[in-house]
Amino acid sequence: MKVLANDGISKSGIQALEKNGFEVITTKVAQEQVANFINAHDVKVLLVRSATKVRKDIIDACPGLKIIGRGGVGMDNIDVDYAKNKGLHVINTPASSSESVAELVFAHLFTGVRFLQDANRNMPLEGDTNFDALKKAYANGTELRGKTIGIIGFGRIGQAVAKMALGLGMKVLASDKFIKEATIQVDFFDGQNLSFNIPTIDIALLLKEADFITLHVPAQKEYTIGNKELDLMKQGAGLINCARGGVVDEVALIDALENNKLAFAGLDVFENEPSPEIRILMHPKISLTPHIGAATLEAQDRIGTELAHQISNLLKQ
Repeated sequence: MKVLANDGISKSGIQALEKNGFEVITTKVAQEQVANFINAHDVKVLLVRSATKVRKDIIDACPGLKIIGRGGVGMDNIDVDYAKNKGLHVINTPASSSESVAELVFAHLFTGVRFLQDANRNMPLEGDTNFDALKKAYANGTELRGKTIGIIGFGRIGQAVAKMALGLGMKVLASDKFIKEATIQVDFFDGQNLSFNIPTIDIALLLKEADFITLHVPAQKEYTIGNKELDLMKQGAGLINCARGGVVDEVALIDALENNKLAFAGLDVFENEPSPEIRILMHPKISLTPHIGAATLEAQDRIGTELAHQISNLLKQ
């Protein structure tokens, strides 16, 4: 039985599938050729990440397909309900990349509070001729310890962010439409742990009180953070979006950075992905990554093996 991993899969995932009798194809097929390839090669399982879109046209054109799998959390690139109504299994790996995304959030936070996004641009250009001026320009950084982080969306990834924030000595505020509270356990290297009960609060209160805001919500029809929400935030706050493009109004974000309402932003996802606006890409107060939240070797290993486990259980090879 054939599996097409069109956006790639880890070596451990391939090995786990092959051990259970599956043939894994990792050829990258162009979006417009996916349906033809599936039918021509009698593919039963299509695995994607964020690049390949699995819409009604592919689902309708591939009657032999049995499983659509998403290596990651969000499934907005798959017509999930339609696929299920057609009798297909739709699977994902919601727990596998939480820590990786959370670590990227803190990479952006550390970058923002110490001006690394701008220093890393200017040091190669001026470090040998303008060192003292650059040293002065970047001398007013701040610490994360003791500050308040506001987490919008308190599912697995939001809770992983909370765990890291608590370990850094930060105060954690959380807001979620569906979760009233969560117990966060912080584990230490010697086997000790501490647990914290964190109730969720109204988003307006969170916006007013947090020094830094990080978003962990699915794709939305409307902005989660727009002009109204930015107005509520503290002067000089920081905003991180490692969730989905389109949950932050990027025009409003630029305005907030230009008028110093926000000190910095960190973006892993963009409204016009994969062609972000040039004003976003060139802004000295924005830390940038190209949608790599789950792109660690460890996360990809976990994703691959979890997908393999689910597929083997469903098709009973």
